[in-house]
This record gives sequence, structure tokens and C-alpha cells, in this order.
Amino acid sequence: MYRFIKHISGRNITALALAFSLGLSMFVTSCKSGDDKKLKPADYGSYGADFARQLAKDFPDRAPYSEGEKSAGEVIRQEMVKLKYEPEVQSFTTKNGTSANYVVKIQGTGFYDLNEGGDVKMKHRIAIIGAHYDNLPPADKKKSTVNAKSTAKKDGTTEAPALEYSYDGINDNASGTACLLTAMKAFSEYPPFSYDVYFVAFGAGNDDYAGAREFYNSLTSEEKLRIDVMYCTESLYAGDKVYASSGYKSLNSQNRYKMRRKLYQAYDVCFANTLYTNYGFDLYYNESGVKTDLNGDGTEDIYNEVSANKSDYIVFDEAGIPIVFFDSFEYNFTKMDEMKETKNLNLQNYGGMIRRTNDDSAIFLDSMLIEPDYDRNGDGEIDCSGDRLQIRINAIAFIIVESLLKGSDYGMTKAQYDEYLKEKEKEEATETETSLTVMPSTRKTTAETSETSEETTETTTAATTKAPTKKPTKKPTKKPTKKPTSKAKKKSN
Repeated sequence: MYRFIKHISGRNITALALAFSLGLSMFVTSCKSGDDKKLKPADYGSYGADFARQLAKDFPDRAPYSEGEKSAGEVIRQEMVKLKYEPEVQSFTTKNGTSANYVVKIQGTGFYDLNEGGDVKMKHRIAIIGAHYDNLPPADKKKSTVNAKSTAKKDGTTEAPALEYSYDGINDNASGTACLLTAMKAFSEYPPFSYDVYFVAFGAGNDDYAGAREFYNSLTSEEKLRIDVMYCTESLYAGDKVYASSGYKSLNSQNRYKMRRKLYQAYDVCFANTLYTNYGFDLYYNESGVKTDLNGDGTEDIYNEVSANKSDYIVFDEAGIPIVFFDSFEYNFTKMDEMKETKNLNLQNYGGMIRRTNDDSAIFLDSMLIEPDYDRNGDGEIDCSGDRLQIRINAIAFIIVESLLKGSDYGMTKAQYDEYLKEKEKEEATETETSLTVMPSTRKTTAETSETSEETTETTTAATTKAPTKKPTKKPTKKPTKKPTSKAKKKSN
């Protein structure tokens, strides 16, 4: 896991990391209020969903390089300022026009890295969180109508008024942009992170990820080498399930675990923080198992843990950087050409696809997907939102931010380093205690051995003393007896 693994057992490292992650999570959520309702993870309210709906409503046409995209970008910049950040406006021009990225870089405290000699060196690693804010209206953009959900009238009858709607890109990608801002809002509620974190709203994502390419190319060589992971959010609303996926580079069996380690950490966060219990939110693996050539290298791959959908993460995946991509879709099919966003029978105007169709509309999707708020835990109080968009934005933002606490493969967070020192002190104390326990026993044994040796020597001496008296000597005397006895005692000492 880390290079300091030799100092602590694997079981201890896992326990320490999990305890720290869960402990800090509890600390952060409990800081918000004494109210029990605020103790739930990912309890960010309607902030993200409200922003997504407003962005879609005010700027339904946000095509790359358009006035709508430019205006939407300025609103995003202003929102970052409201969240008390100072975004950098990174303008860029391609052959198709001019756009901009909005970038916030937050320096972390760094990671503690132990070299082979046990010396500590601080290392700074980077985590990138990004989403594109532009959209791509369908060529046949049109207005349609949908019946709203029935409402009760005063006379006891019900009505379902017809609502007019048109494309606004609430799904792709107002939802992902709002998730980015929600993560930024949540991020400020935590103590300083070890990671240097870069938040980026990409422009012109629908022009071959132009904004993501511009941002990546703007990084120094040293920054590129320090990137641990890139998190990307897109189209979170309409799909039947929310998936987290790794990049296509992870299809290489030699790199699989390295490239998917951050993906697995995201699932760990989801499962450890009761998001399903609190909100009915679950995070899925793509486990379709279809065999097909996914990356165009002429070899069939097993289709799991990667996405059918490409987004800004592609730029980082191509550079060999681990990515975690969140989007909503439906992979429960046996053939690639059957896969689509939804099986919902009310969302089949375009064969179950929503992105880049006229059904990617807040009015339409809200009329089909929002459910009444309800009592999830059965205590008689309405405590759970029926707004799918709100739940998904909040849960994914929470998963991303909490995943940063899992640390880096290149060093320890401060909490992990402190735990390492405590563990080392315990080991040294145990070794000292063991040494002190063994030493008296050793001295006792030596003394006993000395006594035994002395007794044996005296016995031998006595025997030696008697021997000469039995022999016929002309001058029997005690002198020979005393002499060997004296020597024996001196020797034994």
C-alpha cells in the first residue's frame, strides 16, 4: 500500500485508514449542527439540484463557443466566488471558436513519505475534479408537451396539466456541473486536505473535450507527474442507475489494479457511509461481461468497470492517469448495441436515450422522475427527498470529497503519519518491556548456574582434598588441601 508498510502490518494499516476515514467523516458532518438530521452524510440540501435547474433554464443553449456557453461560464465563475474561491479564467481558442475553463487550485498539506533510511520527506500529490458545462442541443430541437403529475383540485377532482418543454441539457451536463460545485461547497467544510485539489469547469467539452485538453496542456511537466487521479461527472439524472467507471487504460491487465484503485476507494466510501440507508442511493459497477474490443487494440476485452460513454476524463486516461467517471446509465443487457440510459417506459421517446435528445429537459425529466418526499426510517417524519437529481448530486459529491481522505500511494496523510508514529512507539515500548522481562530471568539463571558451579567445585575440591590422605605419604599435611580449595573458589568467582 505504502512504502512504510514494512513498519506496520497490513491489517493495522487497513484498520487505521478506515478508522481515520470514518472518524473524519463523522467529525465533518457533526460540525454542521446539533440536529440529528444534520448528522447524515451527504446532507447538502437542494443547493446542487437548484443550481442545475437554474443553469438549464437560463442557458438552455450552451453549445461550445456560443454566447450561451459564455454566459453560463460567467455564472459558474460568480458561483465559485460566492463559495469563497478565487477562480482562474483560462480562456482558449481552437479552430472552432473561443471558450474558457474556470479553475480553482487549492494547495494541500502534502503527504509524509518515508525513504529506506526512515527519513521523512513531504510530497505534494494532485487530485483533479472536473465537469464540462457546455451542452450540444439536438439538430432537430423542438418544443413538446408532457402531462404533469396529477394534482388534487378543491372540488375533489384531479388534473394533469400539459406542460410545454424543450431541450435544456439538465442531464448533460448541468447535473455534472452542479455536482462539481456541490463538491466545492462541501470541500470547504473539511479540515485541510493532504491533496492539492484542482476543481475545473471545462468549456467546449462537446468539441473533442477541448477544454480538458487545454487545461491538461497548461499544466507543468512536474504537475502532470504529481496527478494521482481525475474525477469526472456527467449526465447524473436520467439513467436508471449511477455507475462509477475507470478509464480504458485500465483494460491492460498489467495496469489494472493501479488504474482502478481509486475506483475501488469510491465504492468503499459509498458502502461505508450508509448512503443507501439514508437516501436509497447506490453506486453500481458495470458488470455486463460482454466481450468486445473496447479500446480498438484488436483484442477482445471483458466489458466491466469501464463506461460506454466518453467525457472529459478521456484526456487524462490517454495520459495514463487513473480516472473515476460518474454517470447514470443502464448496462443490464447482453449486447453492446442494446445498452441505453433507461428502461423506464415513460422515457422511450428516443429508444431510452436522453443525452443530446429533446427529452434532456428539466421540465420533462422532473415530471417523470421526481417522487414525493417520504419517511424513509419509519419514525413518522418526512426525512427523505424524492428528488432523484438532488440525491444523486449530493451523494456523488460526497463520495468524491471523502475519497480524497483515502490518501495516496505515494505517502501518508498527517493522520496516517501520526498513527504510524503511535504504532511505532507501541512497538518500541513492547520491545523494551519484553527485554526488561527477559533480563532478570537471565541474571537469575546465571546466578543459579554460578551457585551450582560453585557447589560442584567445592564437592570436587573436597574429593580432591581427601584423595591425598588415602595415599601413603611421608608428610601428610593440610597444605595441599587448602591450596586447591583456594584455587577452586577463585576460579568459580
